Amino acid sequence: MLKLSCNAATDQIQAALAQCTFRAHPRPRSSPAGVRRRGAVCCSSPAGKASVLTAVIPQDGAALVDHPGSGSLADRLRLGSLTEDGLSYKESFIVRCYEVGINKTATVETIANLLQEVGCNHAQSVGFSTDGFATTPTMRKLNLIWVTARMHIEVYKYPAWSDVVEIETWCQSEGRIGTRRDWILKDYATGEVIGRATSKWVMMNQNTRRLQKVDDDVREEYLVFCPREPRLAFPEESNGSLRKIPKLEDPAEYSRNGLVPRRADLDMNQHVNNVTYIGWVLESIPQEIIDSYELETITLDYRRECQHDDIVDSLTSTEPTEDSERLQELKGTNGSASSSLKQDQEDSHQFLHLLRLSSDGLEINRGRTEWRKKPSR
Repeated sequence: MLKLSCNAATDQIQAALAQCTFRAHPRPRSSPAGVRRRGAVCCSSPAGKASVLTAVIPQDGAALVDHPGSGSLADRLRLGSLTEDGLSYKESFIVRCYEVGINKTATVETIANLLQEVGCNHAQSVGFSTDGFATTPTMRKLNLIWVTARMHIEVYKYPAWSDVVEIETWCQSEGRIGTRRDWILKDYATGEVIGRATSKWVMMNQNTRRLQKVDDDVREEYLVFCPREPRLAFPEESNGSLRKIPKLEDPAEYSRNGLVPRRADLDMNQHVNNVTYIGWVLESIPQEIIDSYELETITLDYRRECQHDDIVDSLTSTEPTEDSERLQELKGTNGSASSSLKQDQEDSHQFLHLLRLSSDGLEINRGRTEWRKKPSR
Protein backbone atom coordinates (compact mmCIF):
# COMPACT_ATOMS: atom_id res chain seq x y z
CA MET A 1 0.00 0.00 0.00
CA LEU A 2 1.43 3.39 -1.04
CA LYS A 3 0.50 6.58 0.87
CA LEU A 4 0.87 9.87 -0.97
CA SER A 5 0.35 13.51 0.02
CA CYS A 6 -1.43 15.85 -2.35
CA ASN A 7 1.47 18.27 -1.75
CA ALA A 8 4.01 15.73 -2.99
CA ALA A 9 5.73 16.04 -6.31
CA THR A 10 3.32 16.23 -9.24
CA ASP A 11 4.87 13.32 -11.08
CA GLN A 12 4.47 11.06 -8.03
CA ILE A 13 0.79 11.92 -7.68
CA GLN A 14 0.07 11.47 -11.36
CA ALA A 15 1.90 8.16 -11.48
CA ALA A 16 -0.15 6.74 -8.62
CA LEU A 17 -3.48 8.23 -9.66
CA ALA A 18 -3.27 7.66 -13.40
CA GLN A 19 -4.77 4.22 -12.91
CA CYS A 20 -7.57 5.37 -10.59
CA THR A 21 -11.21 5.79 -11.57
CA PHE A 22 -13.25 8.64 -10.11
CA ARG A 23 -16.89 9.61 -10.10
CA ALA A 24 -18.49 12.68 -8.63
CA HIS A 25 -20.17 12.52 -5.23
CA PRO A 26 -23.83 11.46 -5.36
CA ARG A 27 -26.35 14.18 -6.00
CA PRO A 28 -28.98 14.93 -3.35
CA ARG A 29 -31.34 12.02 -2.67
CA SER A 30 -34.18 13.73 -4.52
CA SER A 31 -32.54 12.76 -7.78
CA PRO A 32 -32.13 9.04 -8.49
CA ALA A 33 -29.54 9.93 -11.10
CA GLY A 34 -27.23 10.64 -8.19
CA VAL A 35 -26.98 7.00 -7.18
CA ARG A 36 -23.36 5.94 -7.30
CA ARG A 37 -22.76 2.61 -8.99
CA ARG A 38 -20.85 -0.07 -7.15
CA GLY A 39 -17.23 -0.16 -8.24
CA ALA A 40 -16.70 3.63 -8.39
CA VAL A 41 -14.50 5.63 -6.01
CA CYS A 42 -15.16 9.19 -4.91
CA CYS A 43 -12.37 11.54 -3.89
CA SER A 44 -12.27 15.19 -2.84
CA SER A 45 -10.39 17.46 -0.48
CA PRO A 46 -11.31 20.71 1.26
CA ALA A 47 -10.06 23.81 -0.53
CA GLY A 48 -6.65 24.90 0.59
CA LYS A 49 -5.92 21.77 2.59
CA ALA A 50 -3.71 18.83 1.78
CA SER A 51 -5.49 15.49 1.81
CA VAL A 52 -3.77 12.21 2.47
CA LEU A 53 -4.76 9.66 -0.16
CA THR A 54 -4.18 5.95 -0.04
CA ALA A 55 -3.48 4.34 -3.40
CA VAL A 56 -4.17 0.64 -3.18
CA ILE A 57 -2.28 -1.00 -6.02
CA PRO A 58 -2.85 -4.76 -6.48
CA GLN A 59 -0.61 -7.00 -8.56
CA ASP A 60 -2.54 -6.36 -11.76
CA GLY A 61 -1.58 -2.69 -11.55
CA ALA A 62 -5.10 -1.27 -11.20
CA ALA A 63 -5.26 1.30 -8.42
CA LEU A 64 -7.99 2.63 -6.16
CA VAL A 65 -7.69 5.78 -4.09
CA ASP A 66 -9.17 5.78 -0.62
CA HIS A 67 -9.65 8.15 2.32
CA PRO A 68 -8.42 6.70 5.61
CA GLY A 69 -10.24 6.82 8.92
CA SER A 70 -13.85 6.11 7.93
CA GLY A 71 -14.26 2.32 7.90
CA SER A 72 -13.54 -0.17 5.16
CA LEU A 73 -13.52 0.70 1.49
CA ALA A 74 -16.57 -1.52 0.97
CA ASP A 75 -18.45 0.37 3.70
CA ARG A 76 -17.85 3.69 1.96
CA LEU A 77 -18.72 2.46 -1.50
CA ARG A 78 -21.84 0.67 -0.32
CA LEU A 79 -25.01 2.73 -0.75
CA GLY A 80 -26.36 1.86 2.67
CA SER A 81 -26.34 3.05 6.25
CA LEU A 82 -28.25 2.99 9.50
CA THR A 83 -31.22 5.31 9.67
CA GLU A 84 -31.04 8.39 11.88
CA ASP A 85 -32.44 6.62 14.95
CA GLY A 86 -30.11 3.65 14.41
CA LEU A 87 -32.98 1.15 14.63
CA SER A 88 -33.18 0.19 10.96
CA TYR A 89 -30.92 0.10 7.92
CA LYS A 90 -31.44 1.32 4.34
CA GLU A 91 -29.50 0.41 1.24
CA SER A 92 -29.98 1.10 -2.46
CA PHE A 93 -29.20 -1.31 -5.28
CA ILE A 94 -29.02 -0.97 -9.05
CA VAL A 95 -30.59 -3.95 -10.81
CA ARG A 96 -27.94 -5.57 -13.00
CA CYS A 97 -28.56 -7.13 -16.41
CA TYR A 98 -27.79 -10.63 -15.10
CA GLU A 99 -30.38 -10.20 -12.32
CA VAL A 100 -33.36 -10.01 -14.69
CA GLY A 101 -35.24 -12.95 -16.18
CA ILE A 102 -37.54 -13.79 -19.05
CA ASN A 103 -39.97 -11.03 -18.06
CA LYS A 104 -37.19 -8.44 -18.46
CA THR A 105 -37.53 -7.66 -14.77
CA ALA A 106 -35.68 -8.78 -11.66
CA THR A 107 -36.42 -12.38 -10.70
CA VAL A 108 -37.80 -13.32 -7.31
CA GLU A 109 -34.43 -14.96 -6.61
CA THR A 110 -32.80 -11.57 -7.21
CA ILE A 111 -35.21 -9.97 -4.77
CA ALA A 112 -34.49 -12.66 -2.17
CA ASN A 113 -30.74 -12.27 -2.63
CA LEU A 114 -31.01 -8.50 -2.12
CA LEU A 115 -33.02 -9.06 1.06
CA GLN A 116 -30.31 -11.39 2.31
CA GLU A 117 -27.59 -8.92 1.36
CA VAL A 118 -29.15 -5.93 3.09
CA GLY A 119 -29.87 -8.03 6.19
CA CYS A 120 -26.23 -9.12 6.43
CA ASN A 121 -25.01 -5.56 5.84
CA HIS A 122 -27.29 -4.33 8.59
CA ALA A 123 -25.82 -6.89 10.99
CA GLN A 124 -22.28 -5.86 10.06
CA SER A 125 -23.08 -2.17 10.44
CA VAL A 126 -23.99 -2.64 14.11
CA GLY A 127 -20.87 -4.67 14.84
CA PHE A 128 -22.07 -8.24 14.57
CA SER A 129 -19.79 -10.86 13.07
CA THR A 130 -18.72 -10.78 9.43
CA ASP A 131 -18.49 -14.55 9.02
CA GLY A 132 -21.92 -14.88 7.43
CA PHE A 133 -23.84 -15.79 10.59
CA ALA A 134 -24.55 -12.26 11.93
CA THR A 135 -23.81 -13.56 15.42
CA THR A 136 -23.35 -11.55 18.59
CA PRO A 137 -20.27 -11.99 20.84
CA THR A 138 -22.19 -14.23 23.26
CA MET A 139 -23.50 -16.37 20.38
CA ARG A 140 -19.98 -16.94 19.12
CA LYS A 141 -18.81 -18.02 22.57
CA LEU A 142 -21.65 -20.56 22.77
CA ASN A 143 -21.37 -21.74 19.13
CA LEU A 144 -24.86 -20.48 18.30
CA ILE A 145 -26.10 -19.39 14.88
CA TRP A 146 -29.33 -18.09 13.34
CA VAL A 147 -31.20 -20.28 10.85
CA THR A 148 -34.25 -19.36 8.76
CA ALA A 149 -37.57 -20.84 9.88
CA ARG A 150 -39.95 -18.95 7.55
CA MET A 151 -39.70 -16.47 4.69
CA HIS A 152 -42.62 -14.53 3.20
CA ILE A 153 -42.13 -12.20 0.22
CA GLU A 154 -44.72 -10.10 -1.62
CA VAL A 155 -43.77 -8.22 -4.80
CA TYR A 156 -46.24 -5.66 -6.15
CA LYS A 157 -44.04 -4.44 -8.98
CA TYR A 158 -40.82 -6.01 -10.22
CA PRO A 159 -37.97 -3.58 -10.97
CA ALA A 160 -36.37 -3.69 -14.41
CA TRP A 161 -32.75 -3.61 -15.48
CA SER A 162 -31.02 -0.40 -14.27
CA ASP A 163 -33.86 0.49 -11.91
CA VAL A 164 -32.73 1.52 -8.44
CA VAL A 165 -34.35 -0.22 -5.46
CA GLU A 166 -34.15 1.07 -1.90
CA ILE A 167 -34.58 -1.55 0.82
CA GLU A 168 -35.13 -0.84 4.49
CA THR A 169 -34.75 -3.61 7.06
CA TRP A 170 -34.97 -4.04 10.81
CA CYS A 171 -35.15 -6.90 13.30
CA GLN A 172 -36.97 -7.55 16.57
CA SER A 173 -37.66 -10.30 19.05
CA GLU A 174 -40.06 -13.13 18.17
CA GLY A 175 -40.78 -15.52 21.03
CA ARG A 176 -38.25 -17.28 23.24
CA ILE A 177 -36.29 -19.10 20.53
CA GLY A 178 -36.56 -16.69 17.64
CA THR A 179 -36.24 -13.28 16.11
CA ARG A 180 -37.82 -11.73 13.04
CA ARG A 181 -36.52 -9.53 10.27
CA ASP A 182 -38.74 -7.37 8.08
CA TRP A 183 -38.10 -5.47 4.85
CA ILE A 184 -39.79 -2.77 2.79
CA LEU A 185 -38.76 -2.32 -0.86
CA LYS A 186 -39.25 0.98 -2.67
CA ASP A 187 -38.65 2.36 -6.13
CA TYR A 188 -35.84 4.82 -5.39
CA ALA A 189 -36.99 7.23 -8.11
CA THR A 190 -40.63 7.52 -7.00
CA GLY A 191 -40.70 6.32 -3.39
CA GLU A 192 -43.42 3.81 -4.33
CA VAL A 193 -43.54 0.66 -2.19
CA ILE A 194 -42.96 -2.21 -4.63
CA GLY A 195 -42.65 -5.06 -2.15
CA ARG A 196 -42.58 -6.21 1.44
CA ALA A 197 -41.10 -9.21 3.20
CA THR A 198 -40.81 -10.76 6.63
CA SER A 199 -38.92 -13.71 8.05
CA LYS A 200 -38.56 -15.71 11.23
CA TRP A 201 -35.20 -16.97 12.48
CA VAL A 202 -34.45 -19.42 15.26
CA MET A 203 -31.29 -20.06 17.21
CA MET A 204 -29.39 -23.29 16.69
CA ASN A 205 -26.29 -24.80 18.23
CA GLN A 206 -23.81 -25.05 15.40
CA ASN A 207 -22.29 -28.28 16.72
CA THR A 208 -25.35 -30.26 17.84
CA ARG A 209 -27.73 -28.77 15.18
CA ARG A 210 -30.39 -28.49 17.90
CA LEU A 211 -32.61 -25.46 18.44
CA GLN A 212 -31.94 -23.41 21.54
CA LYS A 213 -33.78 -20.69 23.43
CA VAL A 214 -32.50 -17.16 23.01
CA ASP A 215 -30.33 -16.43 26.03
CA ASP A 216 -31.08 -13.18 27.90
CA ASP A 217 -27.50 -12.03 27.28
CA VAL A 218 -27.94 -12.54 23.53
CA ARG A 219 -31.32 -10.82 23.60
CA GLU A 220 -29.81 -7.77 25.30
CA GLU A 221 -27.04 -7.63 22.69
CA TYR A 222 -29.34 -7.31 19.71
CA LEU A 223 -32.45 -5.67 21.18
CA VAL A 224 -30.54 -2.41 21.57
CA PHE A 225 -30.63 -2.15 17.76
CA CYS A 226 -34.34 -3.03 17.44
CA PRO A 227 -37.39 -0.72 17.35
CA ARG A 228 -38.69 0.02 20.84
CA GLU A 229 -42.28 -0.73 19.78
CA PRO A 230 -43.33 -3.60 17.48
CA ARG A 231 -42.93 -2.56 13.86
CA LEU A 232 -44.27 -4.96 11.23
CA ALA A 233 -43.90 -4.89 7.45
CA PHE A 234 -47.33 -6.54 7.40
CA PRO A 235 -49.40 -4.87 10.14
CA GLU A 236 -52.69 -6.14 8.70
CA GLU A 237 -54.46 -8.61 11.00
CA SER A 238 -55.17 -11.22 8.30
CA ASN A 239 -52.06 -10.83 6.16
CA GLY A 240 -50.70 -13.71 4.12
CA SER A 241 -47.49 -14.01 6.13
CA LEU A 242 -49.47 -15.56 9.01
CA ARG A 243 -51.24 -18.28 7.00
CA LYS A 244 -50.34 -21.86 7.81
CA ILE A 245 -49.14 -24.06 4.98
CA PRO A 246 -50.61 -27.57 4.90
CA LYS A 247 -48.35 -30.41 3.83
CA LEU A 248 -48.76 -31.39 0.21
CA GLU A 249 -49.54 -35.07 -0.09
CA ASP A 250 -48.99 -37.42 -3.01
CA PRO A 251 -49.95 -37.66 -5.73
CA ALA A 252 -48.97 -34.11 -6.70
CA GLU A 253 -50.24 -32.54 -9.92
CA TYR A 254 -46.77 -31.48 -11.02
CA SER A 255 -43.30 -32.62 -10.07
CA ARG A 256 -39.65 -32.20 -10.91
CA ASN A 257 -37.50 -34.93 -9.41
CA GLY A 258 -33.77 -35.42 -9.01
CA LEU A 259 -32.70 -31.84 -8.31
CA VAL A 260 -29.08 -31.76 -7.17
CA PRO A 261 -27.37 -28.88 -5.30
CA ARG A 262 -24.58 -27.27 -7.28
CA ARG A 263 -21.40 -26.17 -5.56
CA ALA A 264 -22.48 -22.59 -6.23
CA ASP A 265 -25.66 -23.25 -4.20
CA LEU A 266 -23.74 -23.72 -0.96
CA ASP A 267 -23.46 -20.87 1.52
CA MET A 268 -20.68 -19.94 3.91
CA ASN A 269 -21.55 -22.73 6.37
CA GLN A 270 -21.58 -25.41 3.65
CA HIS A 271 -25.36 -25.74 3.46
CA VAL A 272 -27.69 -25.00 0.57
CA ASN A 273 -28.46 -21.27 0.49
CA ASN A 274 -32.00 -20.22 1.40
CA VAL A 275 -32.57 -18.66 -2.02
CA THR A 276 -31.82 -21.94 -3.82
CA TYR A 277 -35.00 -23.44 -2.35
CA ILE A 278 -37.05 -20.77 -4.11
CA GLY A 279 -35.63 -21.83 -7.46
CA TRP A 280 -36.34 -25.48 -6.70
CA VAL A 281 -39.96 -24.68 -5.83
CA LEU A 282 -40.41 -22.86 -9.13
CA GLU A 283 -38.98 -25.80 -11.10
CA SER A 284 -42.24 -27.73 -10.72
CA ILE A 285 -44.56 -24.86 -11.65
CA PRO A 286 -46.37 -25.69 -14.93
CA GLN A 287 -44.98 -23.87 -17.96
CA GLU A 288 -48.31 -22.25 -18.86
CA ILE A 289 -48.22 -20.41 -15.53
CA ILE A 290 -44.64 -19.24 -16.11
CA ASP A 291 -45.61 -18.01 -19.59
CA SER A 292 -48.72 -16.01 -18.64
CA TYR A 293 -48.39 -15.14 -14.97
CA GLU A 294 -45.87 -13.60 -12.59
CA LEU A 295 -45.16 -14.51 -9.00
CA GLU A 296 -46.85 -12.17 -6.53
CA THR A 297 -46.32 -13.93 -3.20
CA ILE A 298 -44.14 -16.75 -1.94
CA THR A 299 -44.04 -18.25 1.55
CA LEU A 300 -41.59 -20.96 2.57
CA ASP A 301 -41.37 -22.90 5.83
CA TYR A 302 -37.88 -24.35 6.29
CA ARG A 303 -37.97 -27.69 8.12
CA ARG A 304 -34.72 -29.49 7.37
CA GLU A 305 -31.21 -28.60 6.25
CA CYS A 306 -30.14 -29.71 2.81
CA GLN A 307 -26.58 -30.95 2.28
CA HIS A 308 -24.43 -30.80 -0.82
CA ASP A 309 -24.90 -34.49 -1.65
CA ASP A 310 -28.69 -34.61 -1.19
CA ILE A 311 -31.07 -35.22 -4.11
CA VAL A 312 -34.34 -33.28 -3.98
CA ASP A 313 -37.84 -33.73 -5.42
CA SER A 314 -40.03 -30.67 -6.06
CA LEU A 315 -43.81 -31.22 -5.90
CA THR A 316 -46.58 -28.75 -6.74
CA SER A 317 -50.39 -28.87 -6.68
CA THR A 318 -53.10 -26.27 -7.10
CA GLU A 319 -54.43 -25.03 -3.77
CA PRO A 320 -58.21 -24.67 -3.65
CA THR A 321 -59.38 -21.17 -2.77
CA GLU A 322 -62.71 -19.90 -1.49
CA ASP A 323 -63.48 -18.61 -4.99
CA SER A 324 -62.69 -21.93 -6.65
CA GLU A 325 -64.84 -23.82 -4.16
CA ARG A 326 -67.66 -21.33 -4.66
CA LEU A 327 -67.31 -21.70 -8.44
CA GLN A 328 -67.73 -25.46 -8.12
CA GLU A 329 -70.97 -24.87 -6.23
CA LEU A 330 -72.22 -22.56 -9.00
CA LYS A 331 -71.09 -24.82 -11.83
CA GLY A 332 -73.88 -25.41 -14.31
CA THR A 333 -75.91 -22.40 -13.17
CA ASN A 334 -76.51 -19.19 -15.07
CA GLY A 335 -75.80 -15.68 -13.92
CA SER A 336 -73.07 -13.10 -13.62
CA ALA A 337 -71.80 -14.41 -10.27
CA SER A 338 -70.26 -17.53 -11.75
CA SER A 339 -68.80 -15.57 -14.69
CA SER A 340 -67.20 -13.06 -12.34
CA LEU A 341 -65.70 -15.78 -10.16
CA LYS A 342 -64.38 -17.59 -13.21
CA GLN A 343 -62.69 -14.42 -14.43
CA ASP A 344 -61.11 -13.86 -11.00
CA GLN A 345 -59.84 -17.43 -11.01
CA GLU A 346 -58.31 -16.97 -14.46
CA ASP A 347 -56.54 -13.79 -13.33
CA SER A 348 -54.76 -15.48 -10.42
CA HIS A 349 -53.56 -18.90 -9.31
CA GLN A 350 -52.41 -20.36 -6.01
CA PHE A 351 -50.23 -23.43 -5.44
CA LEU A 352 -48.92 -25.55 -2.59
CA HIS A 353 -45.35 -26.87 -2.73
CA LEU A 354 -43.22 -29.52 -1.10
CA LEU A 355 -39.49 -30.11 -1.32
CA ARG A 356 -38.40 -33.51 -0.05
CA LEU A 357 -35.39 -35.77 -0.09
CA SER A 358 -35.55 -38.28 -2.93
CA SER A 359 -33.92 -40.98 -0.81
CA ASP A 360 -36.40 -41.23 2.07
CA GLY A 361 -39.13 -38.67 1.39
CA LEU A 362 -38.22 -36.52 4.40
CA GLU A 363 -39.64 -33.02 4.15
CA ILE A 364 -37.15 -30.20 3.50
CA ASN A 365 -39.65 -27.38 3.25
CA ARG A 366 -43.21 -26.60 2.29
CA GLY A 367 -44.43 -23.53 0.50
CA ARG A 368 -47.24 -21.52 -1.04
CA THR A 369 -47.11 -19.29 -4.12
CA GLU A 370 -49.68 -16.88 -5.54
CA TRP A 371 -49.56 -15.72 -9.15
CA ARG A 372 -51.18 -12.84 -11.05
CA LYS A 373 -51.61 -12.18 -14.75
CA LYS A 374 -48.53 -10.60 -16.31
CA PRO A 375 -49.02 -6.86 -16.93
CA SER A 376 -49.09 -5.75 -20.53
CA ARG A 377 -45.84 -4.03 -21.44
